[in-house]
Amino acid sequence: MARTVSIGCQDFETIRSNDYLYIDKTQFIKEWWEQGDSVTLITRPRRFGKTLAMSMVEKFFSINYADYGYLFEGLPLWEEEKYRALQGSYPVISLSFAKAKENSFLNSRKKICQIITDLYNQYDFLPDSGKLNDNEKYFFRKVSAEMEDYVATDSLNALSGYLKKYYGKKVIILLDEYDTPMQEAYVNGYWDELAGFTRSLFDATFKTNPHLERAIMTGITRISKESIFSDLNNLSVVTSTSDMYAESFGFTEDEVYTALKEYGIEQQMPEVKQWYDGFSFGSRRDIYNPWSILNYLKTEKFAPYWANTSSNSLVSKLIREGSGKIKEAFEFLLKDESIRTTIDEQIVYDLLDQDEQAVWSLLLASGYLTVKNFETYTTEFGEWKQEYELKLTNFEVKIMFRNMFRKWFSSTDSDYNDFIKALLHDDMDAMNHYMNKVSLATFSYFDTGKGPLGNEPERFYHGFVLGLIVELTDKYVITSNRESGFGRYDIIMEPRRPENDAIIIEFKVQHSSEKNLADTVQKALEQIEERNYQSALLSRGIPEERIRKYGFAFCGKKVLIGNSHYAI
Repeated sequence: MARTVSIGCQDFETIRSNDYLYIDKTQFIKEWWEQGDSVTLITRPRRFGKTLAMSMVEKFFSINYADYGYLFEGLPLWEEEKYRALQGSYPVISLSFAKAKENSFLNSRKKICQIITDLYNQYDFLPDSGKLNDNEKYFFRKVSAEMEDYVATDSLNALSGYLKKYYGKKVIILLDEYDTPMQEAYVNGYWDELAGFTRSLFDATFKTNPHLERAIMTGITRISKESIFSDLNNLSVVTSTSDMYAESFGFTEDEVYTALKEYGIEQQMPEVKQWYDGFSFGSRRDIYNPWSILNYLKTEKFAPYWANTSSNSLVSKLIREGSGKIKEAFEFLLKDESIRTTIDEQIVYDLLDQDEQAVWSLLLASGYLTVKNFETYTTEFGEWKQEYELKLTNFEVKIMFRNMFRKWFSSTDSDYNDFIKALLHDDMDAMNHYMNKVSLATFSYFDTGKGPLGNEPERFYHGFVLGLIVELTDKYVITSNRESGFGRYDIIMEPRRPENDAIIIEFKVQHSSEKNLADTVQKALEQIEERNYQSALLSRGIPEERIRKYGFAFCGKKVLIGNSHYAI
């Protein structure tokens, strides 16, 4: 009989005690322990079993679970005498920053302090244990949600010392979702303040801590050393391109097939692969995201389970406010093509809005992109570089991005859809009416706050193009900013069916020499003709009379659309 699938359970003891479906990852314990690293940082996408792994490690090593060896019985790790002897043999400090999602520095700091206070409450027997001196008892009681910085940043170091005194052994520290507060700090604009506080906390906890045996930190991203790890030189970093622990998080293809077989649905493997496969860690390919697999086993219905477990607000912000080049790249990605870029896996959050490479690095670390191929080379200046070929991870992720781009226009959903209908029917009056309503409502939505968007309209119109691709991909092949004739056009819509017209769109911002937007529209139309943008369509056998050409003129948020047949 197939085991019960428990959705959302991240406690190793609960899963094993109730014989819920469990795919064995205890070999991670052996692999990690034998590496001998002082502090290990492991980054994996959300919902990839990081919290369950930390629970597993705690239940294995913690003195508090010394009689819980039965949880590991029947698993390969338990067959080794060396590891049976290690079970329940260390004091373990285990905490998570998963709930530290606040909109201000003061609230975030208070939340972290409260998490540490709750941890101290688990050891409230220490002050009266006879092991602490008066100064240590005094410090212990100063720990609270309102504690001063010097207490907060030294609190985990101090607790390590108290536990070492009590148990006579150094401690293992487990910190899950270490980067959650930092991501919130970036989105809400208090990065610098929180980075300073976190740097001091991590330095005292993981570097200048003589009571530390080993530590594991998990998160989605590798935040740059300069940001919060500047003094931490004993850190072993495991990212999505590392081979270490490649099979410890996520399900392998064999594991997925075995699970499907247990539930009698192994014939669905090809479709399961299309939806949920595609993740890669180091050289290990064909990794599946556990959250979606478990949900599929539970429901036997295909849906974007993993993609729907987050608001994806940071990703949306980076793409929406990113340059035209970033949105252009997503045109390729949505068509199941790949992009090539260099990657720096150290995420500098405060540079995300300035550095396109950092955006791709974040999307790779977060699991939205996967590595198709990569090559290593040396530049002419002697710099060592790795160039990655990236693509959308799988069909589930593709659906997520399509929905995200639709939401960009959700505030004007009916107007945007009416504009598309007017465009398809060549209704110029309606096109102008609805496009101005869309532009007025969404133009600044694509801004980065660094200057007037009217001087850089590609942020808007490339977002507009992605919206077109999502809505019209079944009717048109839509491309932008490609070479054709004697220049680079803005948008070409090539019909998939011969009965539909092809469409060329050119965007222009009103120049000071142009009296009004009508002059700007005329300039756009002249550019289409002078640079022969229609040549790409003509070469594919589309006759001239089936090619419609439009000029879009911008002045601030005001738009005027015209063609050679429309009286402006």
